[in-house]
Amino acid sequence: MSGSVRIGNCSGFYGDRLSAMREMLEGGDLDVLTGDYLAELTMLILGKDTLKDPSLGYARTFVRQCEDTLGLALEKRVKIVANAGGLNPAGLADKLREVASGLGLDVAVAHVEGDDLRPRAADLGFEGALTANAYLGGFGIAAALRGGADVVVTGRVTDASLVVGPAVAHHGWTETSYDELAGALVAGHVVECGTHATGGNFSGFLDLARSTEQSRGGSAARTPGLFGKSLGFPIAEIAADGTTVITKHEGTGGAVTVDTVTAQMVYEIQSGKYLNPDVTVDLTSVRLAQVGEDRVEIFGVRGEAPPETLKVCVNTLGGFRNTMEFLITGLDVTEKVAGVKEQVTAQWGDNAPAQVEWTLGPAPVEDPATMGEAATVLRCVALDPDAKVAGKGFTAPAVEIALASYPGCTLTSPPGHASPYAIYQPYYVSRDEVVHTVVHADGRREVVTDPTVFGDADVADAGRSTATGTTSDSSGQSGSTVPLGRLVHARSGDKGGNANLGLWIPRDGVADTPDAADDKYEARVEWLLATVTPEWVERLVPEAAGLDIDVYALPHMGAVNVVVHGLLGAGVAASTRTDPQAKALGEWVRARHVTVEEGLL
Repeated sequence: MSGSVRIGNCSGFYGDRLSAMREMLEGGDLDVLTGDYLAELTMLILGKDTLKDPSLGYARTFVRQCEDTLGLALEKRVKIVANAGGLNPAGLADKLREVASGLGLDVAVAHVEGDDLRPRAADLGFEGALTANAYLGGFGIAAALRGGADVVVTGRVTDASLVVGPAVAHHGWTETSYDELAGALVAGHVVECGTHATGGNFSGFLDLARSTEQSRGGSAARTPGLFGKSLGFPIAEIAADGTTVITKHEGTGGAVTVDTVTAQMVYEIQSGKYLNPDVTVDLTSVRLAQVGEDRVEIFGVRGEAPPETLKVCVNTLGGFRNTMEFLITGLDVTEKVAGVKEQVTAQWGDNAPAQVEWTLGPAPVEDPATMGEAATVLRCVALDPDAKVAGKGFTAPAVEIALASYPGCTLTSPPGHASPYAIYQPYYVSRDEVVHTVVHADGRREVVTDPTVFGDADVADAGRSTATGTTSDSSGQSGSTVPLGRLVHARSGDKGGNANLGLWIPRDGVADTPDAADDKYEARVEWLLATVTPEWVERLVPEAAGLDIDVYALPHMGAVNVVVHGLLGAGVAASTRTDPQAKALGEWVRARHVTVEEGLL
């Protein structure tokens, strides 16, 4: 793609593979290398860091990576852009200059700030905020790169802005280049989670592993080897019109296919439109095509004016939490569980934690041949404003009844101390409340101007499915009853207290372009779009009963996006679920049985 900017990613979260920055720089040509280190939970972690030491608040692993690779990046003329600044981008920029000086390198480091609203949190209505950060767009990053920066670090920009900014700087787009910006935004969304786009956490990993093994001359009969080699990180080649090819360095692990890219496309989105500070993407317009080995083109993306307000991530300290797990073994499980719950609750008396959640694991098997088959786990999670109540006040009763409870009574681990938890809440503020600012390497400050045209911020119905559910009730339906995963792939995750579930029909073995898709693929897509309704989701996920469920159709990708509001409570840090970020929700749903026509299998 002539004139394209080649943007790689080396981090999908704070804690990702440390060696990835060097691997990406050594693995092939790049113009820009990005790293995404922030998430709602990460902001909480960094907020706690600043309580201990105000000079912290940034991703310290990024500093270690730069110590190892700054010289190589300069040598190869690769710009580095990362949101590792977290709550203290200025402090991180200073630290990087110190590192560069110690290495004898002349590195121009710029940073982007203005997202941190903590000093005005009370005035803005964010009472008790530990963190309060507005999501910024990519034009500040673009300004820093145009100003000559070798490294740009930011606070809370949107994850995809790390790619939008360099694309804007390279191609010279303006704030009204909506389709081009939308194409870059989608590209940024695909690569922001690192190896998610190259086969990581992919529900089709077995088929992908087999095909990868065969392409290397191996035998498909032996154990698939997808995880035998570190997965390569993704690269986005973005053309002047916003069309993008997703790829990876040659010889790295994993694969880039329409399905691996779709998996990330449907990850943690909230409706049929994707709102960002720079542009609103019509997700129903997105098309994908395999254009070569490990090369997937994203095209046809349409953009609209951005929303008038900016989203703000607010974390407040909610109190303290603790967990105990009882091993329940053998016969009479129901009675043992009831007995120990009654005993512990009685021991708490008037000092019971404010919130207690009990969860029982799968029942032991009949005639168990191993201890593992004979036992299940009773999990108890407590939350309380008082550390003492959630600490020893919560765990002591379990210890005290150790010799006076059900037969085989034991805890799976020693009682632990209570740990603080936070509550995440999204807010929205006028752009006038945020001063998006670039601090260039020479100290010059530049305020980034806001867009002047805005779209309709109310996009709740955008792309909403119109399925009537006529095929969603399988009772009395003829056909075969199979796990849903025989027909669909899935990817799931969290957005605050909401769970996101993307389901799509695999393209494996289907022609490269959507227009040439075979009849079976089209029939399966038609089935999916007609079947997935809020009522159908509630039947497959009983925990969603009574919650608001939205379903959005993404027909060009053969997919639906499902949002289950409130499934995760007050967000990951306060959730009492076994799977607090809904990462495994998709695999649970794929294991549920549905009845489908024989011709679809």
